[in-house]
Amino acid sequence: MSHLSYKQRYSIEVLLKAGKSQTEIGKIISVDKSVISREIKRNRDERNGAYKAVLAQKKYDTRLNSKPKHTKLNAELYSEIKDLIKQDYSPEQVSGVLKKMGKEAILHEWIYQLIWRDKRQKGDLYTHLRRKGRRYRKRGSSKDYKGQIIGRVGIEKRPKEANNRSEFRHLEVDTIIGQNHKGAIITLNDRASGMLWVGKVTTRDAQSIKIKLSQMLDEIRPFIKSITGDNGKEFSEHQFITDEYCDFFFAIPYSPREKGSNENLNGLVRYYIPKSSDFSLLSEERILEIQNKINHRPRKRFEFENPIFVMEKLLINPKVALVA
Repeated sequence: MSHLSYKQRYSIEVLLKAGKSQTEIGKIISVDKSVISREIKRNRDERNGAYKAVLAQKKYDTRLNSKPKHTKLNAELYSEIKDLIKQDYSPEQVSGVLKKMGKEAILHEWIYQLIWRDKRQKGDLYTHLRRKGRRYRKRGSSKDYKGQIIGRVGIEKRPKEANNRSEFRHLEVDTIIGQNHKGAIITLNDRASGMLWVGKVTTRDAQSIKIKLSQMLDEIRPFIKSITGDNGKEFSEHQFITDEYCDFFFAIPYSPREKGSNENLNGLVRYYIPKSSDFSLLSEERILEIQNKINHRPRKRFEFENPIFVMEKLLINPKVALVA
């Protein structure tokens, strides 16, 4: 028997008053003594330790009613979940979007279970996960011997508006290296809205980065106040940004969390362009497609609105409270 009835609870109360042991009570009402022990511990009166059937039943009913109800997954809802996953939404994004649509609440942990079950059945939903189920590598364990950059200005001097993400106009920049260290992709993102701009270079030297980054910045020149980069030598020509566009700041070495938004977006880009990719085969059209797809992804920190929506709101009303 899965649960005790009120009749059994009443019997427990009476038998306890008669001085019967838990083992004896279990035999009389045909349940294991461990059930009796657990029942008394969970449902007795917290004030005096006495076990009363009425109170025990009330406690049981309260727990039962407050327990999250299992959502029955019908074919229509299952189809919607699969469609969103195939649009490369994370389980958490799927859960948030469904909630905004007024659908039944689905926990993102449950959606992960659905994906793994699909994988065991030879399905491919897991391939739409950002890391395809792979574990994260612990960072900070390896050293990077990079030379000191001339004219370096540290992140500690960056404006507070950039630090607290309260204003659209403060960017982060990074590069993603191609297969066999050939070619690179520049990722440029706004800290407040999460907007992303992507550009490709054939070589990762400072001069090539300077030329391509200039082209990217020209398109958004009116909207930038600062840029934060890491300490890679590809940004050794950073002075051109300060002279022509805005202030440039460098993150603390070996601290990727200082550019957390960019690190996260680089992971999204890597989903579409894995490490094994030959960047020379990437067309400008494909890069733009990836950029647009990421900018249309709903984000948890924006209550599952996408970066384009947030950017427009911030441009119309810089004080709007959309960012965490």
